[in-house]
Amino acid sequence: MAEVEVTREGAVQTITLNRPDKLNAFNGAVHAGLREGLKQARDPEVRAVVITGAGRGFCAGQDLTEFGEMPDVGAGLRATYHPNVLAIRALEKPVIAAVNGVCAGAGLSLACACDIRIASDSAFFVPGFVGIGLVPDSGGTFFVHRLLGAPRAFEWMSSNRRLTAAEAHAWGLASEVVEADAFEARVTEYAAELAAGPTRAIGMTKRLFDNADTATLEEQLELEAQLQAVAAASEDFAEGVAAFIEKRPAQFRGA
Repeated sequence: MAEVEVTREGAVQTITLNRPDKLNAFNGAVHAGLREGLKQARDPEVRAVVITGAGRGFCAGQDLTEFGEMPDVGAGLRATYHPNVLAIRALEKPVIAAVNGVCAGAGLSLACACDIRIASDSAFFVPGFVGIGLVPDSGGTFFVHRLLGAPRAFEWMSSNRRLTAAEAHAWGLASEVVEADAFEARVTEYAAELAAGPTRAIGMTKRLFDNADTATLEEQLELEAQLQAVAAASEDFAEGVAAFIEKRPAQFRGA
């Protein structure tokens, strides 16, 4: 049984962490499978990506039995987590974390590295790291800071408080909460909606927001102008304008 399963339905690719007996905790095989799934997601035919977990969990974080075997923890992080976090941000298409259950530690970092988080009402979120005397890693401080702001991010990440899905939604950590029995259908529906959108424009919007936190106003205005010129030359822009004039739904092709 593969420890990460990659499937495709139309223009939506789903990457499923598949160690349900371990709540999909990261080990070497999960890192490798996720890396391969993200590589496949670069295919232009893929226009939206879903990352989720099998069974009761999204991802419980690092498998500590393997973590203890790392001779150099920093080097281990650089070789495993870092490439996958960077690959998610480099994908110029939307990436949804479908959080179906426990989301803790590096699993929380993974979810927060994605563009959108949809949570089952049975899901919960736990920082994890401080509970065992570690600091957040795998981008946890970077993304949680962006989502929650520094004061709340620090308070939460240093307290190890468990957040329900409803609390995560109220805080802005989760984009949407769905009843467990409707969760899979809603994720499928939402991913299909995104995949039917103007993929290049969505991808460039993602790049703009990633740039915004560190850019000056002048730099951001310039990047907006550069990317708008690219978007205005796209087939999807021509289709969008034609559909608007003809009062019909646009049929975007991601081109």
